[in-house]
Amino acid sequence: MIRTQTCAILMDAYRGLKARKMFWIVLGLSGLMVLVFASLGIDETGMKFLKWTFSSYPNTNQISPAEFYKSAFMIIGLSVWLGWIASILALISTAGIFPSLITSGSIDLVLSRPIGRLRLFLTQYAAGLLFVVLQVSVFCAGSFLLIGIRGGEWEFGLFLAIPLVVCLFSYLFSVCVFWGLVTRSTVAALLLTLLFWGFLYAVHFSETQLLFWQNEREERAARVQWEADSLQAQLAVLEKQSPDERTDEAEQKLADMGTRISKLREARSDALSVADGLRTGQRITYAIKSFLPKTQETISLTGRVLVRFADLSGDGGGQNRGGESTPGPIDPRDQRTAGNTLAKELRARSVWWVLGTSLAFELVVLALSARIFCRRDY
Repeated sequence: MIRTQTCAILMDAYRGLKARKMFWIVLGLSGLMVLVFASLGIDETGMKFLKWTFSSYPNTNQISPAEFYKSAFMIIGLSVWLGWIASILALISTAGIFPSLITSGSIDLVLSRPIGRLRLFLTQYAAGLLFVVLQVSVFCAGSFLLIGIRGGEWEFGLFLAIPLVVCLFSYLFSVCVFWGLVTRSTVAALLLTLLFWGFLYAVHFSETQLLFWQNEREERAARVQWEADSLQAQLAVLEKQSPDERTDEAEQKLADMGTRISKLREARSDALSVADGLRTGQRITYAIKSFLPKTQETISLTGRVLVRFADLSGDGGGQNRGGESTPGPIDPRDQRTAGNTLAKELRARSVWWVLGTSLAFELVVLALSARIFCRRDY
């Protein structure tokens, strides 16, 4: 009996979502995105769209068709379409579930049935998630067939995007439900949720940028130390010569080398000082981030399955320190190495930290929302 009532309420909520135009618009756009992917191609001459060739890079001499399509899926399909646009459209479609239920008078009819409020709340919440499950499944199934047929590689790990995108949406949907119950307004709930999402992105961007610049400064300090040690070794050889044997040019060279070593050591000290400040800021934002949903990291988990780290970066840390450089300007080698180090550190973060803490936040928000829904006098 209870199972039948729950299924009936779930189906009613699903039919209500399916009756909205936005459901079919998002579904059609998902299909259109798959067709856009199918129109992309790659051969030995470069990347193509239908019959037009855009550039000579990338081509099949640098990347296989399967890797090309998987990269396109990760960058455009997952990060842009599913991670942003489709999620926003899904929020627009589902934001009115609870405000409409409690303000239109329909809740009186629903509560007249022998069903608990908590079960009604969870059933309506599940209906909102079902909307996203259907949309993401259509896109991932189409992309799976595309990569298999056009790329020649059947990548089942691609379907990992379904639960991850649903998790991402559930973080935001729980906040949207909370504000919908508090304000009883669909527009207010949607706007407040989008502002919260923007805040999450700002925290994520700040933390990763602080970590990047910390790595860059530490790499710069290590490179400058390497240069100072090399010059010090050369200086020690020159100083072994008798002062009477040194020419004016040699004396000037010794003076210049001593000056440069002093500047390099000062630059190293400055770089380490800045790195310490950046480390403090990064730890603060990381601590804040630990209590919040991690939307960007959740989406990025799919990349751990589809893309190897070796495909993401070339040179590792500490391999590009050769050559002389000035202590002042930022060296591109430091930024490249810092970027590779950042990518390694982000991929090394545990799944428990990414998903566990995010789902814990969602459970807290859902508990507050359920309390409001169950105790409010309608």
